[in-house]
Amino acid sequence: MLLSDLPDNALVMDIGCGTGRPMAEYVISKGHRVLGIDQAEELIQLARARFPDEQWVLSSIEQHQFSDDFHAAIIWDSLFHIDRSMHATILHRVVEHLPKSGKIMLTVGGSAHPPFTDHMFGQEFFYDSNTPEETTRMLHGLGCRIVIGEFMNLPTTGRDKGRYAIVAQKT
Repeated sequence: MLLSDLPDNALVMDIGCGTGRPMAEYVISKGHRVLGIDQAEELIQLARARFPDEQWVLSSIEQHQFSDDFHAAIIWDSLFHIDRSMHATILHRVVEHLPKSGKIMLTVGGSAHPPFTDHMFGQEFFYDSNTPEETTRMLHGLGCRIVIGEFMNLPTTGRDKGRYAIVAQKT
């Protein structure tokens, strides 16, 4: 859905790209270019080694200054590692660099659970998210229509906030 209707060799921004797998790898396999950003130097080095023809930038999502326009953007499993008070600003900066009809694909937590930390891959990770409804309202306010919005994992009664996927298109 994200890549449909893109011109050949389109530039796709992968925000919180990690090692480039699986998202950037899939985008590249479909004949598009990737500009990936991540704050983890080791992960950016792996992405550069795996996909040397693409652009990989060491930067935090919160501090990154978007200077390039891109045809589509991916913020997969990364926005919810940032304080929710920053989400509207980040989404605004991303959407303003999309062309009309450009798409953004992202995941958010599925509930209003308070922020927390947990461990993954031996590292402590921060989790925080607006609800899917709040994120949808933000995207509408930025001139986007929701193409897809659905739960990938439902929230539980515990700390699992669930995971909600959105594909939005700039109008």
